[in-house]
Amino acid sequence: MEHQHQHGGHDCHCGHDNSHEHHTDKYREMVAASSAPADDNTVLKAVEKIIAGHKTENDNADVWRFLLSTIDLTTLNATDSSRSVTRFVERVNDFEDEHPDLPSVAAVCVYPNFAQVVRSTLDVSDVNVACVAGGFPSSQTFLEVKVAETALAVADGADEIDIVMNLGDFLDGDWESVTDEIAEIKHSCHQAHLKVILETGALQSAANIRAASVLSLYAGADFLKTSTGKGYAGASLEAAYVMACCIKDYYEATGKKVGFKAAGGITTTADAVAYYTVIKEVLGEDWLTPDLFRIGASRLANNLLSSILGEETKFF
Repeated sequence: MEHQHQHGGHDCHCGHDNSHEHHTDKYREMVAASSAPADDNTVLKAVEKIIAGHKTENDNADVWRFLLSTIDLTTLNATDSSRSVTRFVERVNDFEDEHPDLPSVAAVCVYPNFAQVVRSTLDVSDVNVACVAGGFPSSQTFLEVKVAETALAVADGADEIDIVMNLGDFLDGDWESVTDEIAEIKHSCHQAHLKVILETGALQSAANIRAASVLSLYAGADFLKTSTGKGYAGASLEAAYVMACCIKDYYEATGKKVGFKAAGGITTTADAVAYYTVIKEVLGEDWLTPDLFRIGASRLANNLLSSILGEETKFF
């Protein structure tokens, strides 16, 4: 798929003032050096070509089963309680008993105050505990609070932390602050993996998504994630493509494999297969593992299960 990456070298014209320029030359240079595409039309055409050429071959039971194993089964409601989260996790335990031939989901994703509930209820050894943190979903709170919330979630048993990058600072052009903040939160994760949510629906353009991806990667993200699913448009295949190109670039430069997570509005089997197809074509077979590919969803699990079993199923 190398030919998909020959559109690189576009400068990122984000239209912001240059008051921070003397500090952030290195950040602008890093982004400008990326070979990932920053032109919306180029991205649109590349995605259309991938989907038209490859989606059908991936729409089969083996892929559906794999996709089930990549789900971060998520509950992020204002009404969540210890009791409701316990019930939610017990369904994951029951699933292993009732469908021993099918893979479990990759993780259960909850608010940070429920990390301990998930950890103490979960019986399935290969399912991780994931928590949103860092002032999710707006990221609008003190850095000290973001760091503390992350550390508390990890102390309570979280294996993975999902944070939203500081979009305000990013759009103001203060890329140094954005990068420093992610690095500081990453430090407070200790052994847990850090997923950085770009909120691509707010960033909108391929140029912005490319810049946000590059900054997050070099700040130490273990995963790039598209969206929160709250307040802005969710995942798009175009955003996924740009992010995957940046992950590929970063891997070629550093040898470090960073994961990709699509989230926000991915509900049907067909949607999930489309994201799988983009990641497979850009990043290759190595990324087709729950360690490096995730889908954040609440409804998708039942739809995939229905596809696999050949009948309408509402398990979760």
